[in-house]
Parts: sequence; C-alpha cells; structure tokens
Amino acid sequence: MPKVKVKRKKPVLDMTPMVDLAFLLVTFFMLTTKFAPEESVIVDTPSSVSEIKLPDTNVITLSIGKEDRVFFGVDGQQTKEALLTKMAGKYGVSFTPEETKTFSLLTNFGVPMNQLKSFLAMDPEARKSVKQPGIPIDSVNNQLGDWVHQTRLTNREVVIAIKGDVDVNYSTIQRVIDILQERKINRFNLVTDMESKPQN
Repeated sequence: MPKVKVKRKKPVLDMTPMVDLAFLLVTFFMLTTKFAPEESVIVDTPSSVSEIKLPDTNVITLSIGKEDRVFFGVDGQQTKEALLTKMAGKYGVSFTPEETKTFSLLTNFGVPMNQLKSFLAMDPEARKSVKQPGIPIDSVNNQLGDWVHQTRLTNREVVIAIKGDVDVNYSTIQRVIDILQERKINRFNLVTDMESKPQN
C-alpha cells in the first residue's frame, strides 16, 4: 500500500504588528530625544572613576578651554533673562527685548560685558564663527565672579560645575576656584569623563 504524502505548508508569519511596533518605537524616540545643545567651546575633560552625576537642571557650568578662555553657562530661560537684567544694571548696559531673548537661548558664552551687546546682535552663524575671548577673571576685572554671584541671587538652587579641558593650565583652574571661594562658594563639581574602574 503506497504512503500518502502530506503536503507541508510553510508557516505564514504576519509581519504587520512588528512593523507597527517598529514605527511606534521610532516615533517615540524621535519625539522624546533631547539633542545636546551646541556649546561655544569644545572641552576635552579628563577621565576619572567618579560616578556622581550632575542634576539635569539648575546647573551653572564654567567651561575652560585649551587657551585658558573661560565660558559661562546656566540653564533655564527665565533665569537667564533675569540674570541679564541684573548684570545690565550692575554694568550700566541696556539690552533690547530681542537681545535678551537671544541671550536666554545661548548655551554658554565667553565675552566681556562691554562686548556682549554686539555679540548678541550678530546672526547665529556669525556667533558660531567668532572667536570669543573668554570672560575676564583677573582681580581688577572679575566679571566671572559677578555672573556667578548674580545667578545665585536669581536662583538659590543652582549647583556649580567646572568643566576644564585636560590641557588647560592649572593656574587658570585655580583662579576660577579662588573666585568661587571669594564668593563663599566652597561646594562645586568637577566634570570628568567616565573611565573603567581599576580591576583587582
């Protein structure tokens, strides 16, 4: 008696739900991703094994580039607008509403107060290409101390982070720390890159 061959059917897998899921995930990540803000100076931070993370908000970032130029940045548009108003009153400079809005959108900057108005008047591409001299930190013209002090008066919850380049002169970092200590600020964070912990 001959054997009856049963026809084998290939299993059919409906891929429609998988495609829907893939599109939902792509859409979710596109809508929730925050792009890293564009900074005025690129800082190659030294590495360490510290695992302490900075908070997401209320952070003053003092960036120090390779050429010992100091840049100031703080988050929060309302904080920046109030800060610029206070600094304008202190230094006798006036800013238009457009300039104040532009300042509130900057991630960080590195120009003295007497050049800030002309810096804010530039178009965005010109601001990216101009070499900013850095905020003055000398004892005669200590504008960095004023920026930090006025920010702390505007927002008492701010945390200070120093982000120094691996090739920056030690004396510049020491001067920034001295400025903070002159303002009775003895707690601050040093931003570093994460490196793997040493193995036993």
